[in-house]
Amino acid sequence: MTKPNDKKQAFLDACMEKFDANSNGDHILTIHQLKEVASTFGMKYAPQWLVKNPANKVGKALFKLPALGEITKVHASRLVQAAEQYESPKTEKIDNTETKTEAAYVVSSLTGDIVPEKDPNFVSFGDYSSVKSIIASKKFYPIFITGLSGNGKTLGVTQACAEKKREMIRVNITIETDEDDLLGGYRLRDGQTVWQNGPVIEAMERGSVLLLDEIDLASNKIMCLQPILEGNGVFVKKINKFIKPKLGFTVVATANTKGKGSEDGQFIGTNVLNEAFLERFPITFEQSYPSVRIETKIISGMLETENVPDSAFAENLVNWADIIRKTYNEGGVDEIISTRRLVHIAKAYSIFKNKLKAVEVCTNRFDTDTKESFMDLYTKIDSGVNPEDLLEKTNDNSDDIEDDEDSQSVI
Repeated sequence: MTKPNDKKQAFLDACMEKFDANSNGDHILTIHQLKEVASTFGMKYAPQWLVKNPANKVGKALFKLPALGEITKVHASRLVQAAEQYESPKTEKIDNTETKTEAAYVVSSLTGDIVPEKDPNFVSFGDYSSVKSIIASKKFYPIFITGLSGNGKTLGVTQACAEKKREMIRVNITIETDEDDLLGGYRLRDGQTVWQNGPVIEAMERGSVLLLDEIDLASNKIMCLQPILEGNGVFVKKINKFIKPKLGFTVVATANTKGKGSEDGQFIGTNVLNEAFLERFPITFEQSYPSVRIETKIISGMLETENVPDSAFAENLVNWADIIRKTYNEGGVDEIISTRRLVHIAKAYSIFKNKLKAVEVCTNRFDTDTKESFMDLYTKIDSGVNPEDLLEKTNDNSDDIEDDEDSQSVI
């Protein structure tokens, strides 16, 4: 009759034979590995005498094989799989008190090269050189960039990192973004509950540029970034670990507002950010749309990239957008044509090979009256009407509108 200890010894020997252990005696296997061996003995689950003994458990679903008889004879050479992939809980001293971390192991959410690629169509303008200088310095110096939608705020930061070969981690902020999304949290991975670093911790540990895109959409949950914006590191209470930023780490935030909300409803969903939070950004850049000359260069380059080079079309599009923006600034219209929308039109033209259709499908997002006035304006510019004459006429219409509150603005 087989004795209980003989069965245990046979199970342990089978574990050693199948997975091999490292020579230092730390024979650690996962629960899945134990189940795999158990199945060879006709058992559905790992033996209770092993997994229910607290002395054998070294982490989430990680177990150390107990010393029972002659189980140290190993015939294979490869290291135990679990020892390579997982960390057993480490003991850290915090305020002279020993505390164990809860995570079985910590994983990175990023792999490979995270330096942005250069955009061949990018043309620098505005405060690009200043942003690039800060990023190149590798100093911790948070930047807040504000400006209307589609004027290249995010692209400028991305290309500055690409030019200076700096790693960049972009986080798109929403009203739901919280500490778990930013700093990290426990996740289910390979059947185990593990701690996974969030993008902020990743950026700090790698010394990367952290881009917080559309930060004015955030709620007060974004306040977990307060200590990080001071540059001194952050204590992650869930894993009892203090993360100190590596050289090169800095923060860049982009927004359509200055963190004061949008009273006119143009940027619905934006919120009023905490003043103490905003105060932690030393400088703010106000980004405008590029000049006519720069924007013409951008759109011409895009048309060439799309294999439909047409300098006249690019010039007409930019003049058209410029008139609309000036009218918008005067209060004559409620909508605007962004640089991003001009790029959309250029790409649409490469597909449809029809200028008016490209403009039309890319302005369908506006209400009927606005779309018709935009299309009418472009048709006039395309037919050769002097943009300056159209702008003067538009300004005259704006003056008439101020005199008649019931009238409707039409470009």
